Amino acid sequence: MTLSPAMITLDTTDALALGRWWAERTGGQVVEENDGWFVMVALPDGLRLGFQKVDDPTPGKNRVHVDFVAADLDAAVAELRAAGAGHVGDREMPGFRWVTLSDPDGNEFCVSGAH
Repeated sequence: MTLSPAMITLDTTDALALGRWWAERTGGQVVEENDGWFVMVALPDGLRLGFQKVDDPTPGKNRVHVDFVAADLDAAVAELRAAGAGHVGDREMPGFRWVTLSDPDGNEFCVSGAH
């Protein structure tokens, strides 16, 4: 058996707002709204992001996060910060650098330069 990633789903108290935020950041498109309780965003590469409305967000650090790559890491981080992303930390290891950010709901994600 082989599994292929189809969608990454995040819990949120406002699925439509967070889905639209991520669609704008990724060049994706909101393809399902489901009355705001489950929003699906189709990304250009075929992967989908899901946003599920919950009454209470999960406390603490999320256990799963999404990693993104950008041609210009510093420009991408600046644009994400200007759009409302929070800065969690700068990370580096020999030959590789990335930045951990959070979306408007506090879900952490990472952005690295092209490698």
